[in-house]
Amino acid sequence: MSITDTNIRLSDLDATVRPPALAGSFYPAASLELQHQIESFLKSSVTNTKPPKAIIAPHAGYIYSGSTAAAAYASLKQVSRSIRRVVILGPAHRVYLDGMAIPTTSYFTTPLGQLKVDRAVLRSLRHLDYVQFMDEAHAEEHCIEIQLPFLQLSLHDFTIVPIVVGNASPEQVGTLLELVWGGEETLVVISTDLSHFLDYESALTRDAHTAELIEELAYAGLSPQKACGARPLGGLLKYAMKKNMTVLRLGLCNSGDTAGNHERVVGYGAWALYNNEIYSDRHKQILLKLAHKSIEHGMKNSAPLKVNSDQFPVDLRQPAACFVTLKIDEQLRGCIGQMEATQAIVQAVADSAFKAAFRDPRFKPLTEQEYANISLNISILSPQSEISFESEDDIIKQLQVHKNGLTIKSGRHQATFLPAVWENLPEANQFLAQLKRKAGISSEQKIEQAWIYRAESIY
Repeated sequence: MSITDTNIRLSDLDATVRPPALAGSFYPAASLELQHQIESFLKSSVTNTKPPKAIIAPHAGYIYSGSTAAAAYASLKQVSRSIRRVVILGPAHRVYLDGMAIPTTSYFTTPLGQLKVDRAVLRSLRHLDYVQFMDEAHAEEHCIEIQLPFLQLSLHDFTIVPIVVGNASPEQVGTLLELVWGGEETLVVISTDLSHFLDYESALTRDAHTAELIEELAYAGLSPQKACGARPLGGLLKYAMKKNMTVLRLGLCNSGDTAGNHERVVGYGAWALYNNEIYSDRHKQILLKLAHKSIEHGMKNSAPLKVNSDQFPVDLRQPAACFVTLKIDEQLRGCIGQMEATQAIVQAVADSAFKAAFRDPRFKPLTEQEYANISLNISILSPQSEISFESEDDIIKQLQVHKNGLTIKSGRHQATFLPAVWENLPEANQFLAQLKRKAGISSEQKIEQAWIYRAESIY
């Protein structure tokens, strides 16, 4: 059925309800059990990031992908009351579909209650010849339903715009997104899993490559073999490129890491997308000035500058991890920071700048003469994402050269390399070997845990 061969008018649609199709299989049918399961996932996935405009989340059974999905939904905590509309796009699994399908129903339900469909937004899509009313595409489809309980426990009063995407181009998806994009009141959710039914090792390789494509907004490189939601995902990435958006990885794993075997696994990932860089040029200048002020304060008072975060813009009050690096004539003169987002970024920068200048055990305290010649760099770190691996080769396969920072741990030994280290160690094997040496882990000793992250550099 297409929009051209149906006489349905939006004003004629019945106020019908789409009942849950997956309760009791993909997730618990009992409301209290479902609530407790999701709350447990969210509690374990505290995400200290700026609230995103769009998220990418998986849609498998909760025992497999729930922890990864929670990493995306945890990022919405600060805007839980300001988001009033959620546009959800996911791939058609149950029916063949040309274009995209919207429902005639007025409500979707889950064991946690009823969600209202935003008919005003549906009305705005009527003129697109590749959008059709098709309840059949929604009736048994899991990609949208799986997201709803997470939304119900992450947000407050909101409507939904559920759209199942079939054979549609990135340009078509992008055009639709432009119509429904809205402002701060609107969240966009792309529902997709990654690779399907590969062995564990092959899935690690393919999903690491897919993650790289997503983070580089390389929509043309996606395919259904890399992500079942490649079509809605590709449209988002193309539109995100147009808007110069930033993508931040929040989680990456597969069913072999959660509740499945290693013979046939499905990959899952979570990402957040921001309208612009996490920090504006003005905010970057504030942070640089603050770092210098803290060093100057330290020279006079032997202590970092104490910051009243309430005096700064709201984005600079959010917790973030950071490192401050000092150089003289391109030679390292101090580098200290924190891996966990435990302070407002303004205080974290002030503390790290002071410690880089006066507390780095590799150097004597910075002198006034040296300070006149330093160059200063702030690295704002994304949340660390623990990666699964069985060998060091697996770690190397998941590293994005020049983009990822890496933290490794074995017993009491732990160390990190910022992405800037790639400038001096451009080969992944060398990068990892030198990081092991920095951590005090012998070449024969096995790495027990590893995390990757990204960093936004401010000069």
